[in-house]
Amino acid sequence: MMPFVLLFLVSVLFPATQAKQLTKCEVPHALKDLDGYGGITLLKWACIIFHTSGYDTQTIVKSNGSTEYGLFQISNNFWCRSSQLPQSKNVCEITCDKLVDDDLTDDVKCVQKILDIKGIDYWLAHKALCSEKLDQWRCEKL
Repeated sequence: MMPFVLLFLVSVLFPATQAKQLTKCEVPHALKDLDGYGGITLLKWACIIFHTSGYDTQTIVKSNGSTEYGLFQISNNFWCRSSQLPQSKNVCEITCDKLVDDDLTDDVKCVQKILDIKGIDYWLAHKALCSEKLDQWRCEKL
């Protein structure tokens, strides 16, 4: 009985981070504010985020001394603030943990800043995997 009470208290006091696993058909709605921004279509975004995070808002990847967060794999090296890398410039003025929840509003604002400063080439999947044949990323509900 005691372990159950303890588990209940922990779940109430420390709720799980809300994450979302998007589908290809949810991408256009979730990212509508990015449609056409910087000349990038939603089909291209569907391809890029599939190859960077697998449409999972909670994806975290550590690489070369920095960590990339969320759906768009935004780095704490320059764009967001984390306790692991306090010297980050934090250009997006956001804590990195905000990039791994299911509210994409702040993620999209950060992506727009990245596009304004670095362009679409910030996402390596853009050239290698998402330059051609984008129709396959179109949602076709039956």
